[in-house]
Amino acid sequence: MESWDLAALSLKPRLPEILASTDAARAIVLDLAPGERLPEHEVHEHSWIVVVSGRIELTAGAGARTVGGPGLLVQVPPSERHELRATAQSRLLLLLTPWPGDGHPGAMSFREKLYARRHAAKRAAGQPGADSSDSP
Repeated sequence: MESWDLAALSLKPRLPEILASTDAARAIVLDLAPGERLPEHEVHEHSWIVVVSGRIELTAGAGARTVGGPGLLVQVPPSERHELRATAQSRLLLLLTPWPGDGHPGAMSFREKLYARRHAAKRAAGQPGADSSDSP
């Protein structure tokens, strides 16, 4: 058994700390300063976000929005784009399940990683051929 006092951990600002990682899940703790954001992104796993301290605003999917402080638990499904903003000094516990999720670079072959990088570069450049029907 392992345990952590999340409130007492000494963290560097905006530098996530992995507390534990197994095939079932990954637990990460993160501090954010007021106004600091995790810009819109998606992950390959189910994301469980717990506000340990502070206050956040999370926007996901087609404009769904939630705001809350300590004790707030938010679940974001895999691949759902979301953005998070701290409205006060905040500490978050992130649980990602399963770890790594389908399509996560850590679970990809070298060929799949190469394809994903090329696809992302095309998408960022707005080039044709960057839709989801492409596959390695």
